[in-house]
Amino acid sequence: MSYIKSSVIDEKGYVILDAYDQSADPKEWLDIEYVEWNSSGVTRFAPLASAFGEVEVNGFWNHTPPRTDKDGVWIDSAVAKAPNLVRRAQEPGANVGRCRVIELQPNEYANTLYNLHQDDNNRLNPDGTGWIVRGFFNLSDDAESFMTLREDRFDPTTEIRIALPAGAQIIVDTQRFWHAVWHKGPEPRYCLITSWESGPELDAYIAKYNGTSEHTNPPLDQKIIDDAQAEVQRRLAERSAALAAQGKVDKGPVDPEA
Repeated sequence: MSYIKSSVIDEKGYVILDAYDQSADPKEWLDIEYVEWNSSGVTRFAPLASAFGEVEVNGFWNHTPPRTDKDGVWIDSAVAKAPNLVRRAQEPGANVGRCRVIELQPNEYANTLYNLHQDDNNRLNPDGTGWIVRGFFNLSDDAESFMTLREDRFDPTTEIRIALPAGAQIIVDTQRFWHAVWHKGPEPRYCLITSWESGPELDAYIAKYNGTSEHTNPPLDQKIIDDAQAEVQRRLAERSAALAAQGKVDKGPVDPEA
């Protein structure tokens, strides 16, 4: 299938934009309504735009009629409480699908690697239209936490770690990358996540904020990596054995938001 993709994102699968002055905005994410929803870690979500403007965060393909992650409907109660967050999600002028704030509790590196997953953003996306990517705008100040991306789930040499201070802005092809956040805490992390359709509008937005995929990983001790890799393999083996005892086959990770 052939989709319209952003060349700057397609090159390496992600871009980092200029940092945003988050301190200039009120903490609107503390005022909006959250719902319980499992993702990669202990999480809650506060939707700003959903399939039909309801306070829920399910995949658009799980509704009737099912559709791809585009044409999200803004939730009136959330828009009233978080106009700045909505403004930022709408600024590119690209088609918006799901838009929500995630609340993530602190975790450990091994948990992050265990929870690595690929999204299914482009399910039902018509051929010839824009490829859906996700914007991540870090709202809380989590400079010691990292967006963790891997092209190969089990190969640490493919890992990209991007620090998440307040105002960090990243766009990721999350269907290409295995991804999760290593959030060291101690307080919950908050991030605005927006599904955008690739196209000239998003390209112009990326150019405006000097989007780049030039990045150097912060150092991480090899023993920490090795120990976390071993712990993930132990948990996966334990999971497979438990499922086998029930007569089930472990089909591997699925999009936790599907």
